[in-house]
Amino acid sequence: MKRGGSYCCSGEWLSVRAACGWDEAALHAEAPSSEATDWRQILALYEVLGALSDNPMVTLNAAIALAMVAGPPAGLERLATLDRDARLAGHHRLAAVRAHLLELSGEQDAAAREYATAAEGTTSEPEKRYLTRRAERARSAARG
Repeated sequence: MKRGGSYCCSGEWLSVRAACGWDEAALHAEAPSSEATDWRQILALYEVLGALSDNPMVTLNAAIALAMVAGPPAGLERLATLDRDARLAGHHRLAAVRAHLLELSGEQDAAAREYATAAEGTTSEPEKRYLTRRAERARSAARG
């Protein structure tokens, strides 16, 4: 069920999500950098959430964690499953995550296109500016 722009589920799922969200935030806070974050544990938390509910935002976050554990191509492969999910297909966050993973993969031209798509899809002006800057940075990196 979708309510107020977010995906809702049973009380049990929400309790587990709250616990996992707290654990994920704690894992990020404990790490001095993104590289030092325990991404395997974060991925495991998202896998538990994914087993409890078919939620595209969980899949999106799991794809990020998977990319950090197994490399950007693995995350991109997981993201591809969301292209067929009407609940998230075409959403600017999907394009933004794909852009970031493409950028990490060294595919700067493709990353620039996805960042631009994400920027066009958001209604938040600060987010639009940020994504536009990321697109410009990726275009610049592609030119060498």
